[in-house]
Amino acid sequence: MKTDFVCVNGIEMEYFSFGSGERAFVILPGVSTRSLMLSAMAVSAAYKAFGEDYTVYAFDRRRNMPDDYSVRQMASDTAAVMQTLGIADADIFGASQGGMMAMCMAIDHPELVRKMALGSTAAKMDDRGREDTKRWIELAQSGDLTALTAELIDSLYSENTIGKYKDMLIHMNDGMTEYDIRRFILQTQALDDFDITGELDRIQCPVLVIGSEGDKVLPPSQSRLIAEALNASLYMYSDEYGHCVFDEAPDYKQRLLDFYHQP
Repeated sequence: MKTDFVCVNGIEMEYFSFGSGERAFVILPGVSTRSLMLSAMAVSAAYKAFGEDYTVYAFDRRRNMPDDYSVRQMASDTAAVMQTLGIADADIFGASQGGMMAMCMAIDHPELVRKMALGSTAAKMDDRGREDTKRWIELAQSGDLTALTAELIDSLYSENTIGKYKDMLIHMNDGMTEYDIRRFILQTQALDDFDITGELDRIQCPVLVIGSEGDKVLPPSQSRLIAEALNASLYMYSDEYGHCVFDEAPDYKQRLLDFYHQP
C-alpha cells in the first residue's frame, strides 16, 4: 500500500492506493470524525478483492478546509487531485456524502467517471436528516465527544453490528483533536443545503444505487429517487442493515465488482 500527498491549486489532500490493475477504482468516503488515512489498513483489507483488476485510490478530504465548504467543492477538489495524478475514466464508489460527491463529479467532470456506484446516499437532505446532523454539530461544538459517539453509533449502524462491536465502536473517536472536530463540523454542515435533484438528468454514466431499508441517516426513498431519475440499477438491503451497510453486508463488495465487470 502506498500513502501520498498532493498539493494542487492550494488544495492539500492525502490519499492511499493499493493494487496492481490497469484500471482505476476510486473510493469516496462519507463524513468522518477522523482522517481516512487512519483507516487505510482496514479499507485496503475490505477492498482487497479489487486489487487484482484495479489500482485502488481512496481520497481523504482536503487538509485546509475553508469555511462554508460545500459538497460540490469537495467533489471539485478531489477531481483536481485525480487530474493531477492522471486518473480518468475511473470506476467510482461513493458512500453517503461520498456518493453526493460522486454525483457532482459525474455532472461536472464526466471524463473522470466510467461507472459509478452510490451507497447509502441522497440527492438532497430531508428535514429529518437536517435535524440529526444539527444535533451532531451541536454535540461536536460542545466538546461532548462521548455523547457524539453514542449518537453516531446509533444512527450509523444496525442493532446487530452494535451488539457485536459496541465495545470497539465506543472508542472510535478517542483522541479526537480540535482540528478533527472542526473538520467533522465543516463536512456535516455541507450536507444541510445539498440538493442536486434538478441536475440528475446530466449524469450519463452507468450507475448502480445500493441502499438499506434500515438507513436512519438518509432515507431509503432517496436511493429509489436517484435510481428512478437515472434509470439506474437498484439494490435495496433489508432493515437488517443500517446506513453503513457498505461495511456491514458481507456480499456488498462483490455486488460492486459484479456491476463494474458488466460489459
